[in-house]
Amino acid sequence: MSPSNAELSRRIIDAFSTGDLDVIDELVDPGCIEHQRGNQSGREGAKEVIRTLHRWMSDFSLTIEDQVVDGDMVWMRNRARGTNTGSIMGNPPSNSHVEVDVIDIGRFKNGKLVEHWGVADQLGLMLQVGALPGRREPSAGG
Repeated sequence: MSPSNAELSRRIIDAFSTGDLDVIDELVDPGCIEHQRGNQSGREGAKEVIRTLHRWMSDFSLTIEDQVVDGDMVWMRNRARGTNTGSIMGNPPSNSHVEVDVIDIGRFKNGKLVEHWGVADQLGLMLQVGALPGRREPSAGG
């Protein structure tokens, strides 16, 4: 029996936490269409996002908080966490713990992710690492 779309999306989210790029080769279609602003389509686009997140936060993790499946579509509310140990968008590392919400929507076909929409709380991230002039906000967790 083939894995459900819920299971496939969990494996992809786990790969973002672990940095396991082989899972992306296995579960993301080479022609996957990416709708998240700033991200590239296809497997290489997904791999670059993983590499970037792990450069920004050496202990990066992504956790599924809620998941809804409807046919070939999977909606997830995720929580990204980590310590800012690398430069983010030209800003020096703050060594701050960050937590941000991420909404991911994926469409699956024949066991592969073929389309993705994502919205991450980038403003919250930038506030938590002190990247906005005169602003500093603690992470939601502390």
